[in-house]
Amino acid sequence: MSTLANAPSSEHTPEPAPTKRTGLLRAVGLGLITGAADDDPSAIGTYASAGAKLGPSFLWTAPVTFPMMVAVVYLSSKLGLVTGEGLFAVIRKHYARWFLLTVLAGVLIGNIIEAGADIGGMAAALNIVIPISEKALVLAVGLAVLVLQIWGSYTLIRNIFRILAMALLAYVGSAILAHPDAIPVLKGTFIPTVHFDKDFLAMVVAVIGTSLSAYLYTWQSNEEVEERIAAGRRRLWQRRGASRAELKQSMWDIIFGMFFSNIVMYFIILSTAATLFKAGKHNIDSAAQAAQALQPLAGHLAGVLFALGVIGVGFLAVPVMTTGAAYDLCQSFGWKHGLYRKPREAKRFYIAISIFTLIAIALNFFGINPMKALVFAGIVQGFSTPPLMLLIMRMTNNPVIMGKRTNGRAINILGWITTIAIFAATAGLIVSWFL
Repeated sequence: MSTLANAPSSEHTPEPAPTKRTGLLRAVGLGLITGAADDDPSAIGTYASAGAKLGPSFLWTAPVTFPMMVAVVYLSSKLGLVTGEGLFAVIRKHYARWFLLTVLAGVLIGNIIEAGADIGGMAAALNIVIPISEKALVLAVGLAVLVLQIWGSYTLIRNIFRILAMALLAYVGSAILAHPDAIPVLKGTFIPTVHFDKDFLAMVVAVIGTSLSAYLYTWQSNEEVEERIAAGRRRLWQRRGASRAELKQSMWDIIFGMFFSNIVMYFIILSTAATLFKAGKHNIDSAAQAAQALQPLAGHLAGVLFALGVIGVGFLAVPVMTTGAAYDLCQSFGWKHGLYRKPREAKRFYIAISIFTLIAIALNFFGINPMKALVFAGIVQGFSTPPLMLLIMRMTNNPVIMGKRTNGRAINILGWITTIAIFAATAGLIVSWFL
C-alpha cells in the first residue's frame, strides 16, 4: 500500500462556502437515511434473534455500540466531504491496486449476500400481509427496488428514503405492546452481562457486524458527494474541501441518525426478549416466524408492526447495498457513476446496479433460509468491518488525503477504541471456536 506522491491534497484547496442545507433540516437528512439503512432486515433479524436467544440481558449492547456507530459513519462522511469523492475513489488514488481489488471483492460479496438475504426477509414478512407465494413476492420486491434505482433521481430516492425510515418506528410500538418487565429491562440496559461461549460471542460479533456494516462506510461518503453535486458542485475541485461548520453539521446529522438507528435496535431486542425469550422460544427460523410468534404473545398488532418494519426499511436498505456496490465498482475502475446521472450517461453504473440486484434476487431461489442467511450476513460483516475501519482511520489521519482536516484527538480516541473493540470481538469469536 503506497500513497501516491502526486495525489492532490485538500490542504491546498480553498474552503467552500457552507451549503444552504443547515441545522435541523440537514439533521433530518443524510444521517437519518444511513441510520435507517443500518437497521435493514439483516439487522432486524440479528437483533430479533439476539433478543429471543439471550433476553433482556443483551440490551446493553445498544448504548455501547452507539458511539461506535457515530465514529464509523462520521469518519466516512468526513472523508467524502473533504476529498469530494467516494471511499473507493480515494482508495484507488492512494493505495496499491491489489489492495483496492481485495477490499472491493470483500465489500461486493458482503453487499450482495446481505441484499439477497434482505429481499428474502422482506418477502417472508410481506407474506404475512399478502398470503401469496414467497417466490412471487421475492420477484416483485426485487424488481420494484430495481425500478426505483434505475428510473428514480437522487433527490426522489433520498426523499422516499426519508419517508421509509419512519417504518422503523413500528418496533417501538411492537415493544410497548409486549409489556416488558421494568426491572430486567433496566438491569439489562445498564449492567453488561458477558458470557465467554461460542453462541454469545457469535451474537456479539453479528450485532457489531450488522450495526457497523461495511456498506455504511461507502454509502455515507457517496451520499455526501451526491448532495454536493445536487447543489451544483459537479466538478471535483468544486467539491473538495470542507469548512469546520460543514463538518460540525455533518456530526450533528450523524448523531441524530445513529441515535434513531440505535433506539430502533434497542426496541427490536426488547420486543423479542419480552415475548419469545420469556416464553422459551429461543430460536427464530424465519422473518415471518419472528412476526407470527409475537402475535399470540404480544397481540396481533405487535406482530403486524414487526412485519411492516421489515418491509418498509427493506425498500430503503436494499438499494443502499446494491447501489453502494455499484458506486464501489465504478470508482475502483474510474467509470462514470452517480444517481444524478441518467442511465445513458453512466451505462456501466446502472448495469452494475441491475446485475447486483438480479444476483441478490436469484440467491433466494436456492433454498436458503432467510433468517439464517440474515444472521450469517451479519457475522460476515463482522469479519469484513475491522480491516475496513482500520483503513478509514489511516486515511482520515493522512494529511496527503485530508490536508489540514485530519482527525482531532477526541474522534481519534473514539475511532481507535471502536477499531480495537471490533477486532477484539472478532478475535473472541475465533478463539471460542477452538475452545
